[in-house]
Amino acid sequence: MEWNQLEYFKTVAELQHFTLAAKKLAISQSALSRSVAKLEEELGFPLFERCGKKISLNAHGQIFLGHVERALLEIANGKQRILDLINPEYGSVSLAFLHSLGSNIVPHLLGTFRQQYPKIDFKLSQNATSFLLHQLITGEIDLCLCSPMKSPDFIEWIELFTEELFICVPRNHRLAARAQIELHEIAAEPIITFKKDYGLRILADRYFQIADIHPYITFEGDEIMTVAGLAEAQLGVALIPHIGGLNNPNIVFIPISAPKCFRTIAIGWNKNRYVPPVAKRFKEFVVESFVKTATKTT
Repeated sequence: MEWNQLEYFKTVAELQHFTLAAKKLAISQSALSRSVAKLEEELGFPLFERCGKKISLNAHGQIFLGHVERALLEIANGKQRILDLINPEYGSVSLAFLHSLGSNIVPHLLGTFRQQYPKIDFKLSQNATSFLLHQLITGEIDLCLCSPMKSPDFIEWIELFTEELFICVPRNHRLAARAQIELHEIAAEPIITFKKDYGLRILADRYFQIADIHPYITFEGDEIMTVAGLAEAQLGVALIPHIGGLNNPNIVFIPISAPKCFRTIAIGWNKNRYVPPVAKRFKEFVVESFVKTATKTT
């Protein structure tokens, strides 16, 4: 049994078509057919149901495909580990993060890191916390920056920092002149918040429940800047952090005295998946960066 036979079988199984698979593999259809037939002969059982030009995996083929995919993935991971050891200064980090971290924190981290390691590249994506967790579980990303949430034991988190959450109101709002408020005081206000799978929405719902607030929601958004802009437009009030870029004279951020409202940002990874050395290096850099920041402020 040869490596090419497994690759050829996997491609035919995915496309369910010898002609298309041969084109994708850049080999002749006859060579592909002979390779698959030889594999079936070596295994001692057929992998496909054939009806003229149409083919489909049979029950044996479906079982074998799963094992082939895992075997090829293990070999690819093994090859990548060796390449990582040979070239420790090269490589790519797959990093995903919350939308709200994209305006300041992530660009600063990447810029500083690449000054030290200019040959390390990044594959970046932004999304909601629940989707980032899904990406970690499936191995689509190496690392993520988001609010830690309930997750399987093989997902590990290191907390980096906490951010205070404020009530954001327009400058002419009845509460705008207050030095602080209790959260229940916005119970009658229309609320601008985030979509249900977003970390800030999960936190907001939790704090509203604590304050016995049954919110009347006027808008569910994706980004803090949008939510703050709609608060400025007097569509409602919002529970958000005061992030960089929100120094807008037309809105006010009011501290909350009870309950104290915060969100935590952490870096997460899947300990059951291969994390390349360059990703581990970046993880250590991020953790050290926030440890230093915390030390300076104490």
